[in-house]
Amino acid sequence: MNPSRRHLMLALAATPAALLAAHAQANPFKLPTVHVWKSPTCGCCTAWVDHMRAAGFTVNITEVDDTGPTRKRLGMPAKLGSCHTALVGGYVLEGHVPADDVKRLLRTKTAGLGLSVPGMPVGSPGMEMGPRLDPYDVLLVQRDGRTSVFSHYPKTKPQA
Repeated sequence: MNPSRRHLMLALAATPAALLAAHAQANPFKLPTVHVWKSPTCGCCTAWVDHMRAAGFTVNITEVDDTGPTRKRLGMPAKLGSCHTALVGGYVLEGHVPADDVKRLLRTKTAGLGLSVPGMPVGSPGMEMGPRLDPYDVLLVQRDGRTSVFSHYPKTKPQA
């Protein structure tokens, strides 16, 4: 085999390995399954589930008439409640938490109970209403109920 052909064959053989290595760097860990408790009739909860699936999460859903008992059982304070509750990788999620924040929490293994977006802020995942975006915070919730800001999403100017 001539040298140039040999180099080409070696390069082609190495390509799949290089692609796998690049994929492993881009996706350093397998995303755990998200288990969601939500009302069967809540459209914004369904939209949030779609957001999580689009971000690469597998989502299992349990439909309930009231998420309050689940929220309480998982330790999320009622004052931080929203319309759906989820559990992923040992963390509790409450409300319309962006998938990127969930991934960051899982990647950094931040100490705490989980994340909450209290209420239903317009513009959060699942609560999209055109160009309108209300400011909101994603709160890191500790097991004792204390919170701190994990991420802040500022209000944006309406587009002309």
